[in-house]
Amino acid sequence: MSERFDVDVDGGRLAAYRLGAARGDAPLVLAIHGITSTSRTWLATARALGDRAALIAVDLRGRGRSSELPPPFGLDAHVRDMVAVLDHLRISVAVVAGHSLGAYIAARLATTHPDRVARLVLVDGGLTIPETGGADPEQFLEAFLGPTLERLTMTFPDAAAYRAWWAAHPAVAGADVSPADLDEYADHDLVDATPGVRSAVNPHVVPDAPGVRSAVNPHVVPDAPGVRSAVNPQVVRDDGLDLFGAPDAPRLTVPAVLLCAPRGMVDDPNPMQPLAAVRAWADADPARRRAVPVPDVNHYTIAWGAQGAAAVATEIAAAVSAADPADRQLTPER
Repeated sequence: MSERFDVDVDGGRLAAYRLGAARGDAPLVLAIHGITSTSRTWLATARALGDRAALIAVDLRGRGRSSELPPPFGLDAHVRDMVAVLDHLRISVAVVAGHSLGAYIAARLATTHPDRVARLVLVDGGLTIPETGGADPEQFLEAFLGPTLERLTMTFPDAAAYRAWWAAHPAVAGADVSPADLDEYADHDLVDATPGVRSAVNPHVVPDAPGVRSAVNPHVVPDAPGVRSAVNPQVVRDDGLDLFGAPDAPRLTVPAVLLCAPRGMVDDPNPMQPLAAVRAWADADPARRRAVPVPDVNHYTIAWGAQGAAAVATEIAAAVSAADPADRQLTPER
């Protein structure tokens, strides 16, 4: 089940989707995706949850069907949007899940609005990224995101070619990711802009010949014929640079779990959230925090793959069960 609704936010309307459980009284969980992703990050998790909960999966501003939303970007801007989503749904206090950048947004939401967050499920994000100390932020982001940024400069002849690119991605090829989910993920990232297809992320895209381009942002500048993503700093840079500050997760006062992958962005042996760091974070407040290593997954498949999504769904369901329904933490106020 996927049902779209739009939320009034600064500068326009944010797209959000109710994914998963069909029953109308299912608990609702706010789900926040990563830096160049969309709501379709959560397809496998929503399916694994079954009727235990429904996900309210947003397209963050500058991505997917929220591509026309303008700056500002950054964690604080996204937190304001997430509060607007909760207000729109009349949810007083929520269980919140976040993957990658979404985990940092979720942690910022919980530290700035602790009265709105019942519990957190952080998925391979939230703590300091290894080797960021002393690094040039822009150079680090370019190297760290690798193929994720590379795709934003590429031109694709059609949607099928973009799907094929994702199917061959080193983090996905041979993994337990549903081909149907992957196709839906790719398709959701595209909008018309002939004669090519462009991937989505940046707020400033260029007017090209008509065809398919990635859903990013309405601010456009002239460019040569063809289609490519104009990787302007204002989406990746504004959001990414916020990750170089002190993370919010060590200051959390709400119950939280952090699931971590042993492999990184391209299925490499360099995890985004090393297990030792995650365990140290949990040990600093064992009454409220838990570290959950998920074996045999990478930064993508911990959310997209069947095994990773099952682990994430288990923790979301546990968070829902532990929250106090008497405080209307999970369902809209009537």
